[in-house]
Amino acid sequence: MLGGLALFKAGTMATCASCGLTILFGGKRVDGLRFCSDKCVANSPVLLAAQQVPHDAVARLAATIHRGPCPKCGGPGPVDVHTAHSVWSAIFVTSWRSVPQIVCKSCGAKAQLEALVSSALLGWWGAWGVVATPFQIWRNIAGLLHKPDPHIPSDELSRLARLQLGRELRFE
Repeated sequence: MLGGLALFKAGTMATCASCGLTILFGGKRVDGLRFCSDKCVANSPVLLAAQQVPHDAVARLAATIHRGPCPKCGGPGPVDVHTAHSVWSAIFVTSWRSVPQIVCKSCGAKAQLEALVSSALLGWWGAWGVVATPFQIWRNIAGLLHKPDPHIPSDELSRLARLQLGRELRFE
């Protein structure tokens, strides 16, 4: 998320029903769901539709994506969700974001390395950058070291597959 109210992946704190990031403070509630931003609130009709999608349909779509070719490079899978985390700062302004991509491990690692280098060079130049930069660098290192299961889709890929099916159901 841009801006950073939702900085860390889901833990024991409240999580955004749309993007899955932890809400450090604030957030918005709609139809019993909690969101980190207006952009995520806009997804609430899709989320409500996604809750109606049968588990077996989600599992089939996630497995199909997982076994398919990489959407970015066209290379062989497995394909899964890989997130690149970046931050930049300029004196009084700091912006950080996390960009999930459904790609092969090679494309995911390339994006994580680029975000790591970019953050290491551009992240430190503001007051909040000194705080956020180590976290974003560490998150990229953790992503680079993480080896997703080549045989089954991750929970995050299944969540995104459910959202895709919810979107299709909502806009039929």
